[in-house]
Amino acid sequence: WRKNKTRMIQVSANIGAIPLSNAATMVKKALSDLRLPEGYYWRLGGNYPKMVSTQKQIPMTILLTVVLIYLILASLFESYIQPIIIMTAVPLALIGVVISLYATGKSVGMGVFVGIIMLGGIVVNNSILLIDHANTLRKKNVKHIKAIILASRDRLRPILMTTSTTLLGLLPMAISTQEGSNLWSPLAITVMGGLMSSTILTLLIVPSCYIIAEDAMIRAKKLFEKFGFKKDRKAA
Repeated sequence: WRKNKTRMIQVSANIGAIPLSNAATMVKKALSDLRLPEGYYWRLGGNYPKMVSTQKQIPMTILLTVVLIYLILASLFESYIQPIIIMTAVPLALIGVVISLYATGKSVGMGVFVGIIMLGGIVVNNSILLIDHANTLRKKNVKHIKAIILASRDRLRPILMTTSTTLLGLLPMAISTQEGSNLWSPLAITVMGGLMSSTILTLLIVPSCYIIAEDAMIRAKKLFEKFGFKKDRKAA
């Protein structure tokens, strides 16, 4: 073959169900001790260069996703603190992602990164249900501790129902062994693992963070009033 006015020899193979990143690692290991004449070199082609380029952009994409989610939540809840409480569900999802990938033996590839980006917008739904219902109860002069407890009780069934339907919908994709499953199977496993861990831990961590934040705001308000300052709650 000739490419960019240079002679080349192309060696291709069907990787089957092996992820592209794993196949590239195997090729690099096999050719690590290869000695070529002067002026000759080898490199991986096909979709591998595109995959490497895309993976370099993934961290910035994830960061942008988190920032956009925060801005939307801050505008909807008219608060700077409550969106942070809601978004504690995102790192909780990463726990399930790591466990699920380790248990299934899947490698980190494009499917996993896309699944993590998807999780950023999925796992916050449960926290939104809890915090929004707690805020509604607070408007009825219910104390913050009782409000978050009642919100957790009232929203437990909807959270479990929505999580179950999502997991069952992703199950066929996760266990698929057809052609192309090396991309969508890790994606489905990533979303399922992150959603399960986030759902369980959200019911424990988010209410605790809500109580801690509300206690801190009440103490700060009393401190401001003690020194003669008035603190607007909506601006918190």
